[in-house]
Amino acid sequence: MSAPVRVGIVGGGIAGVGLALGLKDHAHLEVKLFESARAFGEIGAGVSFGANAVRAIAGLGMGDAYAALADRTPAPWEDVWFEWRHGDDARLLGTSRAPGVGQSSVHRADFLDALATRLPLGMTQFNKRATHVEQREGRVRACFADGTDYEADILIASDGIKSGLRDDVLRGLGHAPVAPRFTGTCAYRGMIESDRLRRAFDAVGVDTHLVDVPQMILGLDAHILTFPVKQGRLINVVAFVSDRTDAEPQWPAGQSWVREASRREMLEAFAHWGIAARTLLACIDAPTHWALHELAQLPGYVHGRLALIGDAAHAMLPHQGAGAGQGLEDAYFLARLLTDPAIARENLPGLLAAYDAIRRPRACRVQQTSWEAGELYELRDPAVGRDDALLGATLETRFDWIWQHDLDADVAAAHAQLRRAPVV
Repeated sequence: MSAPVRVGIVGGGIAGVGLALGLKDHAHLEVKLFESARAFGEIGAGVSFGANAVRAIAGLGMGDAYAALADRTPAPWEDVWFEWRHGDDARLLGTSRAPGVGQSSVHRADFLDALATRLPLGMTQFNKRATHVEQREGRVRACFADGTDYEADILIASDGIKSGLRDDVLRGLGHAPVAPRFTGTCAYRGMIESDRLRRAFDAVGVDTHLVDVPQMILGLDAHILTFPVKQGRLINVVAFVSDRTDAEPQWPAGQSWVREASRREMLEAFAHWGIAARTLLACIDAPTHWALHELAQLPGYVHGRLALIGDAAHAMLPHQGAGAGQGLEDAYFLARLLTDPAIARENLPGLLAAYDAIRRPRACRVQQTSWEAGELYELRDPAVGRDDALLGATLETRFDWIWQHDLDADVAAAHAQLRRAPVV
């Protein structure tokens, strides 16, 4: 090719930055990353990655940055993903293990900062909010709110659950726009100094083992998770509460999805729970309250030379710790295909069609099972219900299919599909 393939990435979250890092060192590619904010930034606190996501992180060249920040469950529990306990008395229901990885987590903002420093100077433009795209004559143009535009051979939208470009894909495919939908579940989030939590547990006779090992505490229509971040100095806590009174819950228009909450409000939601859960939550001084939204499973992620990745394509409930991992799988898949110097510019739509055909079914399944996981945790699964033995047995192996997925087999399948497809 006489000129590099121009790749535009819209959205500077973990998936978008990860893709940019996976593409940056290849002479046949010219990569530009556009971020709507004035600087890189992630909201939220801890984020957990399964073994599949950790492999994708390494494959995108981010392994060292991740290893320097990642928290792991200490020995001898290093393979534990979560211990599952009942909210009434913290009795153990079962243990999920991810050999070689365990509970691998980082603080979102710290991880994004570490990745962003590895981007080449000049690759990123800030204050660039994409509003729509135009496609014609083998090119795709991103149009920004400031009146500027960028023309590329391929455009990847990684601009989150509130994506400004998702509707362009759906309209191009002949489908109606899809907006985020409120799930009926809200979450209280907070961070606790691990030494403080250890003292609080010790004072009320709760085993401090619950500080050292990631916990998932289950109850009817609510559950709580904990895991360490910041090299174990802090414990990330998320306490979920689901309102099931409305089959189609609506979040008030114009109301923020995130707000400050009082400790009293949070404790009232868990007032009937056992001493371990109540002591844990009492250590959160200033919780925040999050209204959890998701996307319906989309009929397509690609139109022409425009593709959706990450939450723009498949925003999901966090109940399997798999949302960020799916975005990283998207990035790894596209990076492996685009960094092949034999790829023909004329067949970039075919490359994206392979992405849609191979990645979308898996991401949709993870979306669906993330919702089902919440039902299981909150004792609403129709087959398991409140049966302790069955609940523990189900949870011990439920996530293996996500963690053990072969990403390179997906890439090989895409190459096979490209060899069969006519160049357009």
